[in-house]
Amino acid sequence: MANTMTALGLMSGTSMDGIDAALIETDGQNAGKRIASDFLAYPDDIKTAIRACLGLSADTDGRVAAAETLVTDWHIKMVRNFAAAHDHKIDLVGFHGQTIFHDPANGRTWQIGDGGRLARETGIDVMFDFRTADVQNGGQGAPLLPLYHQALIRQANLAEPACILNIGGVGNIAWTQGDDIYACDTGPGNALIDDWMLRQTGTAMDRNGEAASLGKIDEARIERWMQNPFFAAPAPKSLDRNAFADCTVDDMSTEDGAATLAAFTVASVIRALALMPAPASKVIVAGGGRKNPAIMHGLGSHVAVANADQMGWPGDYMEAEGFAYLAVRALRGLHTSLPTTTGCETPTIGGRLATAK
Repeated sequence: MANTMTALGLMSGTSMDGIDAALIETDGQNAGKRIASDFLAYPDDIKTAIRACLGLSADTDGRVAAAETLVTDWHIKMVRNFAAAHDHKIDLVGFHGQTIFHDPANGRTWQIGDGGRLARETGIDVMFDFRTADVQNGGQGAPLLPLYHQALIRQANLAEPACILNIGGVGNIAWTQGDDIYACDTGPGNALIDDWMLRQTGTAMDRNGEAASLGKIDEARIERWMQNPFFAAPAPKSLDRNAFADCTVDDMSTEDGAATLAAFTVASVIRALALMPAPASKVIVAGGGRKNPAIMHGLGSHVAVANADQMGWPGDYMEAEGFAYLAVRALRGLHTSLPTTTGCETPTIGGRLATAK
């Protein structure tokens, strides 16, 4: 590719487990070439600090500022570690930050992380704050990666319509056919399961879906939860991580709760797919949810699914790659969101540039 840049994408998602980093070479239009990827886990004190900020719309007691300092420290550490481990020039960093509050209906989304300090201390220009411009333009501010997903689908020459489903803390889909692209958040991804397992076992995940595979699904409960107006709303639409925190399984066993919450994730995805213009020929699943057999089996009983890894795509790092891709797009004045992906009034360029000097 001519006129390409090497960009390092940094993603810390709603699972809050740590930082995914992926270095790609791209021109901001084609998906480009993968170079390297890595992961840096958050220590428990950072996870605790982030959790203490979730849902806060203002920093009244300094806890958000303290968490932001920690999050930025750890991202600086990641960039330095990455640069030391991988002998490759980095032209630009795409820094997502850590979402603590998402309320686009009231014009607000908040990702903590100091992009200016990250640029100064690493010596690399940083594109950050990707969501605010979209929200200010009437959009949901999410999902932001459909344009990258479209580029991946084109590069792989997949039969269309095709869909990429990312299951992190929240689920989201990107549906593409030709130049058409539609997207939305689907509902809970792993967040409810992670929080349930943390309370029950002290570990914030159902590793390999082991608990869910032993449990019994409460179908009636899922049917009640699916009455939430969100699921009937048209795409595009988005969610805060804790939007379904009142969907509880506290009266159930660990296994039955995990099974029911996994089935809720599946039901929400199937409902969202039904909002797309036509059935997808294949749904490719990325993110942590692809490692949960209960979720994958549930999806597979409704649609043709494939694990992103089966496509030769790094299912753990596609979001990090996506923000590297968006950083280059934003730097070059290319749109990062569309009315059909976030509901913005006009195609929008998101991101703010912090220079290293």
